[in-house]
Amino acid sequence: MSAFKPQQRHLAIGDRNFHFVSYEAHPPNERRGEVGGPAMWYLMVEGRRCAALAYDPAQDLEEVDRELEAWVQENALAPAEVSQ
Repeated sequence: MSAFKPQQRHLAIGDRNFHFVSYEAHPPNERRGEVGGPAMWYLMVEGRRCAALAYDPAQDLEEVDRELEAWVQENALAPAEVSQ
């Protein structure tokens, strides 16, 4: 049984709300062809999740919020690049 306790962070940035959930690391499953991954913060959007940042349970929540906000600014709110 795992001792991992998922964390949630709700951030209001501009006029939008963002919901992040932490997920524990998972080992690879060779039978299913799945690679393992580290513990991560995920942005939850319409029932789907998008990997955002590495999760560190020892990290201060104010620091987590700053890093998640910076991630949102760079990845979710940044204008799309137009190729020429």
